[in-house]
Amino acid sequence: MADNTSAKQVGVRSTRQRSAISALLNNIDEFRSAQELHDELRKRGEGIGLTTVYRTLQSLADAGMVDVLRTDTGESVYRQCSSGHHHHLVCRHCGRTVEVEGPTVEAWAETIASEHGFTEVSHTLEIFGACRECVHSRADADEDEPASV
Repeated sequence: MADNTSAKQVGVRSTRQRSAISALLNNIDEFRSAQELHDELRKRGEGIGLTTVYRTLQSLADAGMVDVLRTDTGESVYRQCSSGHHHHLVCRHCGRTVEVEGPTVEAWAETIASEHGFTEVSHTLEIFGACRECVHSRADADEDEPASV
C-alpha cells in the first residue's frame, strides 16, 4: 500500500491472495488489467482464480488502496499509486503513466459544483495520449519503411 496503510486499518480482510496481488502491484509501475495481473500471478506460481483477482482489486479500489481507471477503450486497469489526490497522464500505446497534480482542475471543479449547488465534490481525471518514447519509436519506424511508388 503506497501510503503504508495496512489492509486491516482500512477494513480490508488480509488473505494470501490479497497479499500476493498487493505484492505484485507494489512491483509494477504501469496500470494493468485484472487479466494481465492474473496472468502474471499464474506465471509466479500463485493459484489465484481470475474472479478472485477481480473481486480483490475492486475491494482494494473501494478502500482507496489502488487506483482504477478506464482506458479509452473502456477497460478497467489498476495500479497502486501514491497517496493523496492526483491525476494521470497515460500513454495509449505503451501504458506508461505519470501522476500529475492539477490545481487548476481542482479550482474549476469546486467552482462549477458551487455554481450548481453541489457539495462534497470528487472527481477523476485521466489524460490519454502518446508519450515521447512512443512518438519517437513510431517516427523511427516510419523512416525505416520504404517509400511507396
